[in-house]
Amino acid sequence: MRYLFLTTIFSVVFAYEKDVTVMIQAGKVDCFYHKVQPEEIIDIEYQVIDSTHGDLDISFQLLDPTGRTIVADYKKPENSHRHTAVQAGDYKFCFDNSFSTFSQKTVFFDMLIDNDEQEEKDYDDEKELELGTAAETYMMRVRDISESVARVKDKVSAARRLQELHSAHEARDRNLAEEMCDRVLTYSIGHILIMLLVGLTQVVFVRGLFEDSRNFRKLVPGLSS
Repeated sequence: MRYLFLTTIFSVVFAYEKDVTVMIQAGKVDCFYHKVQPEEIIDIEYQVIDSTHGDLDISFQLLDPTGRTIVADYKKPENSHRHTAVQAGDYKFCFDNSFSTFSQKTVFFDMLIDNDEQEEKDYDDEKELELGTAAETYMMRVRDISESVARVKDKVSAARRLQELHSAHEARDRNLAEEMCDRVLTYSIGHILIMLLVGLTQVVFVRGLFEDSRNFRKLVPGLSS
C-alpha cells in the first residue's frame, strides 16, 4: 500500500524544467537540443535581457527531429511558444543573432517538458472490490491526495515561472538603466571638459588684452598692428 501511494504521487509530479541564461555573440547562432517523447508538451519562453549595442531583439527557431521548422520568430525582444510533440527524438531550438554586426545579446529562456496524459491507475478494480470497504476508502484518499498534489504542482510551477520572468524583466530594466547612466555620465564628463577648455581659453585671451601688445601678437600669430 505504501509503495502504491508513493508511485501514484511521483507519477503525478514528474516533469522536466530548465532555466538558462546565455550570451549570443554577434553574427552567431546558438542551438540547444532536448529529447522529447510523443504527446509531451514543449513549453518555452525567452526574453532578451541585455545587449551591448542596439536593440534588445533576437531571432528564434524551434525544429522537430526531422529538421522541419515548427515555429520561427524574427528579431523579437521576447515571446513564448507551446507545442505538443508528435514524434520522439531530439528537438532543436536556436537563438539567431546573425543579423547583428557588433551587438552581443544576453538571452534568458525557460523550458518546460510535461506530459499531458491522464494519470494511469496503479491498482486493480477487481482486487479493490475483493478487499472491501477499507481498500475502497484508502484508494479514494490516494486519488484525492494525488489530485491535490497535481494542483499544487501546477500552481507552484506557474508561480515559479512567473517569478523567474519578473526577475528577467528586472535584469533587463536594470541593464537599460545602467547603460543610460553610463551614457549620461560620459556626456557629462565630456561637457565638463569642454567647458573647462573654453574657460581656460577665455582666461588666456582676456589676460592677453592687458599685457604688452607684442606679447599679444606672439599669442595670436598674424595679428597686424
